[in-house]
Amino acid sequence: MATRTVRIIGDELLRKQSREVEEITPRISELIDDMIETMYAEDGVGLAAPQVGVLRRIIVIDIHPKQKDPMVIINPEVVLQEGEQITSEGCLSVPEISGKCKRPEHVIVKAKDRDFKDITIDAEGLLAKCIMHEIDHLNGVLFVDIMIENDDDDSVEKD
Repeated sequence: MATRTVRIIGDELLRKQSREVEEITPRISELIDDMIETMYAEDGVGLAAPQVGVLRRIIVIDIHPKQKDPMVIINPEVVLQEGEQITSEGCLSVPEISGKCKRPEHVIVKAKDRDFKDITIDAEGLLAKCIMHEIDHLNGVLFVDIMIENDDDDSVEKD
């Protein structure tokens, strides 16, 4: 495993659509391992493959990083969004900026796990926010594109 360089806003790759993963190959497994290591090294709670320069539909999330139990989500598809929450967000690819965004309070996502098995994730609150933030990355969207106001909160989790 190795840490990878996180791409920063202004990098054109962050604005591109990611491609679906067709199968788990040694390169994909290595990418997932590197993404997890990078997320922890950067003190993030989420990371999408485009943030490390790879246009694949892979995200990793750990909203409780001290427990070191990362969630791997491949080819996510949102099947339900409901409710609304105003979230304070930051991003490893947008350093030194945080802001408030509108996100669904509850989401259901179908995807593949690290073993390429079908999973369904029923998420609320912080996990729902993180999943939607990372899915935005897969579609070339940064949180600053949907930000409704700046936030000076230094305690914001970085996705």
